[in-house]
Amino acid sequence: MSRAPHLRVFGPFGNGRFSLYFSGQVISNTGTWFQNLALSLVVLEATGSAQALSGVTIAQFLPLLVLSIPAGRLADRVRPRTILLVTSLASALVVAGLAVVTLAPEPSILAIYALVGALGTVHAFERVAAQAIIFEIVGPERLGRAVSLSTIALASARSIGPGLAGIAFQALGPTACMLINSASFLLVFASIVAIRPARLFPRARRADRPGGGIRPSFFSRELVTLLVVNAVVALLALNLMLVLTSTVTLTFAGDATAVGVTHTLNALGAIVGGVLAAGRDRVTVRSLIVACGGLGAALLLSAAAPTLAILLAVGPLLGLGVGYYQGILNAAAQVSVTPDQIGRTMSLVTLGNYGMVPFGALLMGWVIDAQGGRMALGIGGLAGLACATFVAVRLRRR
Repeated sequence: MSRAPHLRVFGPFGNGRFSLYFSGQVISNTGTWFQNLALSLVVLEATGSAQALSGVTIAQFLPLLVLSIPAGRLADRVRPRTILLVTSLASALVVAGLAVVTLAPEPSILAIYALVGALGTVHAFERVAAQAIIFEIVGPERLGRAVSLSTIALASARSIGPGLAGIAFQALGPTACMLINSASFLLVFASIVAIRPARLFPRARRADRPGGGIRPSFFSRELVTLLVVNAVVALLALNLMLVLTSTVTLTFAGDATAVGVTHTLNALGAIVGGVLAAGRDRVTVRSLIVACGGLGAALLLSAAAPTLAILLAVGPLLGLGVGYYQGILNAAAQVSVTPDQIGRTMSLVTLGNYGMVPFGALLMGWVIDAQGGRMALGIGGLAGLACATFVAVRLRRR
């Protein structure tokens, strides 16, 4: 007798190693929300400019644009577990430096940019390795479902991180938020140590394959389509930390608590979206038609919200669109290539997903300062609908 649908969806959690990995990702991403929310409010308070806040985003994600490809090559040659052990310790040290900077009555914006850039450099390798290790943890049979479930770690962190971070910021200040994030990376290090390498599934390294390099068939029509959609959506639709935070504070005059609630409601919907993505028995690049269309519609609905209360009400729907899109995108990327190319593939996805963030931050920062956050949300919505049409036309069934 086949297992019940809900048991199949959460099947990867029967693997203790995946549960450890998932827990570590939830802890890390929750801590990151403490850092990001605190830095956003510190910079906005000091400058009152969304473009100044976009500088933090640029410093954080520009290294991923430069280093994603080398990170992918490294993840196909070195065990991702080893990479994650190094990056978690390095992240803890850099964030501790941010805690020192925020102790000053008037924190140096340039010092914040520099340290955030150093953290982004570390994360360029961490993000690719964190995706590449999933195959080694669960094996090929549960890969697609496990990848979709892994996106819930980000959403779960967003469901609790912003609210807790808002409270911590109000009660303890930005330095405490930095120290909490630093401690979260140490807990990630402990979770990776607990995953014993002997229990991992073997994954062929590039050196194990005659000839090495990327096969000519690697850049298939489906993969190129996915990479284009990934870059466009990341550029125009997924700068939500900047866009939602600026919309709440600058457009609707909300405080830190309102910012936290906004991201929390968004994250609750993203958890549901991730579960829906994991529940699919088969994921292909064509699955992005529905994913992009749903994301675009949710962004347009948010853009139409005339008040903060209505923006909060539609927050879970926006989160559902984001969670479903990210779950489908990551699963389709990994199941469409051979195991020895997963690191390289996810480096390209990371390059598009995070490498476009600095440019998106500049563009959306300018849009928000000129026309407001609702206009930025509307542009993202139109981009989502355009990408859904692009996939449908490019991969139409023959």
